[in-house]
Amino acid sequence: MDNKKERIIHAAIEVFQEKGIEKTKVSDIVKGAGIAQGTFYLYFSSKLSVMPAIAEVMVEKIIEEMKGHINEKRPFDKQLEQVVDVVFDITKSYRSIFAMVYAGIASSEYLQQWEKIYQPYYEWMGAFFKQPKAKEVLREDLSIEPSVKLVIGLIESAAEQVYLYDQISREEAVEKKQEVIEFMRHALYKKS
Repeated sequence: MDNKKERIIHAAIEVFQEKGIEKTKVSDIVKGAGIAQGTFYLYFSSKLSVMPAIAEVMVEKIIEEMKGHINEKRPFDKQLEQVVDVVFDITKSYRSIFAMVYAGIASSEYLQQWEKIYQPYYEWMGAFFKQPKAKEVLREDLSIEPSVKLVIGLIESAAEQVYLYDQISREEAVEKKQEVIEFMRHALYKKS
C-alpha cells in the first residue's frame, strides 16, 4: 500500500476514535497524517470514503492473525476452535475500530462494497474448509461458499455481541465461544 494512503488510513482511525465520525473533519485527518489536504483527495473523496479502506486493513489483520495462530498440525476441530478464538480476540482488541467501521460504512453509500472487502477473508476460510483435515470431518454435501459466509457471520456476530453490544463477563464470553463451536459442529460436521 502507498505510504501516504497508509498514513491517511491510520490517521483516520485515530481521529475517528478520538472525535467520532460526525465531528471528524478531513482537515483533522490530514493533520494527523502529516500531509496536505489536496493529497487526501488524491486517495479519498470524503472522510467516509476512508471507511472501506479501514475495513480492508481490518480484514487483512484478521487473515494475518489466522495464518499466525492456526496450527495446521492439529485436528480440524481444534483448528476451527482457534479460528473462533482469533475472531473473538481481534474483536475484543479492536472493538472501537470495528464499531466505528460498521457505523461509518452503514451510514454511507459504501455498504455495497462489503462483499468485495470481505472477499479475501471468504477465500481464506474457503481454503481452510477445503484442507484435507476438514474433508475428514465436514459433511460431504456441505456447500463451501455459502457455508463460509454463514460461519464468518456467525462467529463475528457472536464476538460483536460479547464485545461491542453486551460487554459481558469473561466467563460469559467463554461460554458464548463454546456455544458457537458446538453450533458449528452440529451444522458442519459429518454425523457420527
